[in-house]
Amino acid sequence: MRLQVNCEDRLGMTRELLDILTSQHIDLRGIEIDRIGIIYLNCPEIEFEQFSQIMSQIRQLDGVTDVRKIQFMPSEREHKELKALLETLPDPFFSINLQGKIDLANDAAELLMGKSRGDILGENIQSFLGFNFHSWLEKEEAAKRSEMVVISGLDYMMEIMPVYVADESEKQVLASAVILLKSLSEAKMPVAMREISSDNGFEHFVGQSSRFKHLLAQAKKLSLLDAPLLIQGETGTGKEMLARACHQRSLRRENPFLLVNCVSMPDNAAETELFGFAGSATEPGKKGIFEQADGGTVFLYEVGEMSAHLQIKLLRFLQDGTFRRVGEEKEMKVDVRVICSTQKKLPDLVATGEFREDLYYRLNVLALVVPPLRERTADIVSLAELFLAQFSQEMQQPKPVISDELAQYLSQYAWPGNIRQLRNVLFRAMTQVDGTEVTVDDVQLPENESASIISEETLDGSLDEIMKRYESGILNNLYRSYPSTRKLAKRLGVSHTAVANKLREYGINKQ
Repeated sequence: MRLQVNCEDRLGMTRELLDILTSQHIDLRGIEIDRIGIIYLNCPEIEFEQFSQIMSQIRQLDGVTDVRKIQFMPSEREHKELKALLETLPDPFFSINLQGKIDLANDAAELLMGKSRGDILGENIQSFLGFNFHSWLEKEEAAKRSEMVVISGLDYMMEIMPVYVADESEKQVLASAVILLKSLSEAKMPVAMREISSDNGFEHFVGQSSRFKHLLAQAKKLSLLDAPLLIQGETGTGKEMLARACHQRSLRRENPFLLVNCVSMPDNAAETELFGFAGSATEPGKKGIFEQADGGTVFLYEVGEMSAHLQIKLLRFLQDGTFRRVGEEKEMKVDVRVICSTQKKLPDLVATGEFREDLYYRLNVLALVVPPLRERTADIVSLAELFLAQFSQEMQQPKPVISDELAQYLSQYAWPGNIRQLRNVLFRAMTQVDGTEVTVDDVQLPENESASIISEETLDGSLDEIMKRYESGILNNLYRSYPSTRKLAKRLGVSHTAVANKLREYGINKQ
């Protein structure tokens, strides 16, 4: 039982109350004293006759004006009210003790982390958010702080707020800290944060396949170097995003990252765009892309489309970093790293004379090859989950789950448009979904692409590469109807071992 005793503020009042409880052999579980003359007692439940006797004894004490039974102690009520308030917050919330351990987390935090409350409480916050609590405590003197974090590929604004309480001398003492995560979509993001987020780092990449992990490990190493980097891969595989991540990880990350689209740039304006032009009496000069990016990175998108004239200019620039503005004799020198991307086979263009061999070797100092999505089947569902989470943030609606049937269907599709196609398909599905689950009926994929992966894009490359892509597409589609290696081997008239090896080679499985 819990009692509220209204009384005068006099010496010995608390002692007399405790004497009454002791005389009745009642254990005291807790006591709270309010400054306005209220004493709260927390005791075990007792029989009605003994309860009436205690109430009578308390009322007879000098200075007691009222005594009543209450449901909660003040601290219990405040705790329950605070907990109820936090549970209703749509944003993930954590309460952290001075050891950096999680004392409290709401439903939104549990959902974000994909773990139960029992697995979260008591764990160090650094293992979940990468936030070094002790460093914040020591170096920043526990000041309020906001910073961008990426969790499961999504952007959040993390707000860390210290909680101070007054001690007996009225001095403010740090008791704990709270962390609030606010999801950031591109539309809701402040302009300053949008500029930061546009240079996505490697933490935005999602995938579990060995091909993907190898690519990221290699890219992280090469990003720290200053030599030219050539990124090769089919359309829609994320070459630009990878280039931005390499820049963001490099020592140049505080300087500009500028993109040049070699496909859409007209040849007569390209040289001016890249190198700028000299000023005159009537017109001021203009800085080109390379001059603007001094100290940073220039990304040449689809460098295989660059004209022969610009190839010569680019080759000279790569030799020593010098160039001349159009119409100017004075040479300028800048410090720029060049990253290029192409979906074409540059050696083939060199063989046909469309691309300079010396430029190719200048650009191909460091190289990354981004695998197509059909060779990363283990990553398809993870990417789909990421895209649905992003769309849910932007549309401000609950994230639907992916049905098992749809997960299998997505994993078996050939994806000639790669990640870009997957994202567009899921965005369209998100606008069609009615309920809490995305199903096969919500997804629209061209039947001809599902049946075969042959297209102009996939005919690119050597005969051996084309045949491998075609073989992978056949096995992908047939494995849906013959979901065992023995049945599939019998259907194709080959040995069980041969089929098992091919499925393993192309990363095709029942999921």
